[in-house]
Amino acid sequence: MERIELNGRSYAVPSRPIVVVCVDGSEPGYIEQTIAKGRAPFFKRCLAEGTNLLADCVVPSFTNPNNLSIVTGAPPSVHGISGNYFLDPDTGKEVMMNDPKFLRAPTLFQAFQKLGKTIAIVTAKDKLRALLGHGLKIGPGKAVCFSSEKSDKTTLADNGIENVNALVGMPVPDVYSAGLSEFVFAAGVKLMETMRPDVMYLSTTDYIQHKHAPGTPVADDFYAMMDSYLARLDALGATIVLTADHGMNAKHDHAGQPDVLYLQDALDGLLGKDTARVILPITDPYVVHHGALGSFAVVYLPAGQDPEAVRKRIAQMPGVESALSKDDAAKRFELPPDRLGQIVVVSTRHKTIGTSASRHDLSGLTEPLRSHGGVSEQRVPLISNKRCAVDPSHRHRNFDAFDLALNRVAAEVPA
Repeated sequence: MERIELNGRSYAVPSRPIVVVCVDGSEPGYIEQTIAKGRAPFFKRCLAEGTNLLADCVVPSFTNPNNLSIVTGAPPSVHGISGNYFLDPDTGKEVMMNDPKFLRAPTLFQAFQKLGKTIAIVTAKDKLRALLGHGLKIGPGKAVCFSSEKSDKTTLADNGIENVNALVGMPVPDVYSAGLSEFVFAAGVKLMETMRPDVMYLSTTDYIQHKHAPGTPVADDFYAMMDSYLARLDALGATIVLTADHGMNAKHDHAGQPDVLYLQDALDGLLGKDTARVILPITDPYVVHHGALGSFAVVYLPAGQDPEAVRKRIAQMPGVESALSKDDAAKRFELPPDRLGQIVVVSTRHKTIGTSASRHDLSGLTEPLRSHGGVSEQRVPLISNKRCAVDPSHRHRNFDAFDLALNRVAAEVPA
């Protein structure tokens, strides 16, 4: 059997179409609750007859580091993407981690394309497209890579496909809607019917999960929709592995107001205004549904400050689960130390971390806040429509998804 070696792991080369799905923000419980309502027959069969595991995502439990972990099969210490947003040490400026120049490892897509395999990547938010498609030769019969968000802007030169909306039969969805993710699945089905890629990657948005808990009517509708499209991909003969980039938790008080530690304000009071610099790696262009409030923060200190003394003070603040030195955080969470500040702060399960109260626009929070970023959002599903040979005592990771799809399929699931 032909194999590749990539980022310290070995993979069989696909002999049938594989589809890896990253459901943004899918904490355990969403799928099970929808099954319990009798609305997810495909998922029900997967959990009963396929593979049903729980896995850990990488921390910070945000979109960019986890999607890149899944597609490289490695943690951020290898691929370099440590958040959605960071302080670039080369420029001293706060920037999005969307530029492929920040990526330090090749993706599985690149490796398989070199062997002549066709690739299809569909992501809900355009922020991921350049990272996921980095290094690919884009074009018909080679690779397609596009987002729901900019589906009307696709070209053969940039995306390997044009007229996507006509192909899918859907207009460009609103970025703050369930439709942004539905477009991903609808496009995946159409691509499997027309292009039949060897490797497909589908990545959604967590707009629904930020607003609706497992078992609520809107969440059930969303997962029932997903179930129907995945059933069609299954019927087309694809091996499917589904995981998530992170979970989700309620982050509000009993009155339904966001429960926030404004860390910049706290450090301004402790050290003097703007002495410390707090960076929130959850930050991205789509903050309406979470107000840039997550459970992971990075603190930069100027020369002359004692990082250990400040770390100890932060660790005593209400709602802080851990305050770690750069080296300890890099080791514990498998992060690149050169892309961290002197202190890494993780909040407790129902607490978020902000910068200054005046810098967060919470007017878009129409429901009590749900968010992510910490260790408490690390557990995610890892399931397949095929029965996979796995060690139940092993600590599974969401970036084992391609390993399951390519190396672990032990038997076909009965139709």
